Amino acid sequence: MLKGFKNFVMRGDIVTVAVGLIIALALSTLIKAFTDSVINPIIASLQGGRSMGLGWQLGRAGNQATYLDLGAFLSAVIYFLIFMAVVYFCIVVPYKHVQARRGVVVFEEPGPLKTCPACLSEDLPVRAGRCRHCGADQLP
Repeated sequence: MLKGFKNFVMRGDIVTVAVGLIIALALSTLIKAFTDSVINPIIASLQGGRSMGLGWQLGRAGNQATYLDLGAFLSAVIYFLIFMAVVYFCIVVPYKHVQARRGVVVFEEPGPLKTCPACLSEDLPVRAGRCRHCGADQLP
């Protein structure tokens, strides 16, 4: 029973989806901070008020709604970078090591690419015999 659960959890697509979800959640925090701290004050600058901190007052002095709060946004950027480093070093690196011991390659670097002479797409593998975009035959 535990062996089946271990095999389910160690499948490459499960961990890939989990890492993608973690990145999406961290990115949503960054986007929320950007909208709350940068976009919302620009929109609210028509109302006026007073506020203080790291940033610029766009409306009347002291109005928190019209304050471009760069400190909160920089804090979210730092949080995002630290969070991604933790995800990489605590999840991705050990997972790659465990999978390599099992003989499975995960998160590998993409191979060399070439450009299709017909449609000029630049994302074809060097060994491709036909372009995936236009269907043109590729020279070896």
